[in-house]
Amino acid sequence: MWCSRMALRRLQQIAVTPLNMAGGLTSNMQREMSTLPRVYITRQIPPEGLKILSESGQVQFELWDSDDVPVPRKELLQKVKGVDGLVCVLTEKIDAELLDAAGPNLKVLSTMSVGFDHLSLEELKKRGIRVGYTPDVLTDSVAELTVALLLTTSRRLIEATHEAKTGGWGTWRTLWLCGHELAHSTVGILGLGRIGVAIAERLAPFKVKKFIYTDVAPRPELASVINAEYVSFDELAKQSDFLSVCCALTPETKEICNKDLFSKMKNTSIFINTSRGGVVNQEDLYEALSTGQIAGAGLDVTVPEPLPTSHPLFTLKNCVILPHIASASYYTRNNMSALAANNLLLGLRGEPMIKELKL
Repeated sequence: MWCSRMALRRLQQIAVTPLNMAGGLTSNMQREMSTLPRVYITRQIPPEGLKILSESGQVQFELWDSDDVPVPRKELLQKVKGVDGLVCVLTEKIDAELLDAAGPNLKVLSTMSVGFDHLSLEELKKRGIRVGYTPDVLTDSVAELTVALLLTTSRRLIEATHEAKTGGWGTWRTLWLCGHELAHSTVGILGLGRIGVAIAERLAPFKVKKFIYTDVAPRPELASVINAEYVSFDELAKQSDFLSVCCALTPETKEICNKDLFSKMKNTSIFINTSRGGVVNQEDLYEALSTGQIAGAGLDVTVPEPLPTSHPLFTLKNCVILPHIASASYYTRNNMSALAANNLLLGLRGEPMIKELKL
């Protein structure tokens, strides 16, 4: 399992044996390095990936040396000209314009993300560009954050912290800041994959009564791990006390969570989304939350990102919004970086990537 620490050590070891620089660079070595494949990295990725690329001796690379500000589009279009490989993150739109700017040398794209809705897959396929991505390595951290977000939302922790800080904490009251607990509840999962299973495994010790899920088709092998029952989309809405969205963003799932879904949910239900913001119609969600159609929502993803501070969802006490941090643990981000680097190196060598999108 790529999530383990052993996996990270293996990712570190896959890279090509480094060049011996002890005696300095000879003119021959300089010439050889100038002929190495050129790579552009669109962000200052975590150190494990940079270390693998630096020590591989296989590429020469340039990067946008910031983790705070994305590379400006105009500069990105200049920097990718003539590159053989590209490492990107989900903030960069990889479309026909960028691929045209890169030119015919570009053979490998490696994205440090599990999602790929920022990539124009048809354009990449048309040009024969191989694509690596980083699934599996973030399963544990996303599942942990989802559980944290669910509990924060259902037990009203943000509200409670605010009350404690601002003097609202007065005498003990019987129903003040009461929320909804997991014990004896039904948890629904929209899109049952590795992350959905990992979430359910972490929630099971809370004495959840039942797990249900829906997907494009039943997934009995995964469902058996958590003893989950396959139901229709409508039944998922009707039965779930907690509904966790774990599906990918596709044309079929775009805004699938809309007023039709929310109208079928219980008024005590908690809605959680740590997948992609585009699967939710945010106007419909605001309406459902503000009218009490559902009890609360926790979002780690929105449209757009960042969500403007003036957005109506920020005005609601029963909506917790995080800045897309589900995979934000030091270990996971370094693991993603290492996998992205190794996917790139293997792709440039013409070998199978560890994780490659089949276009």
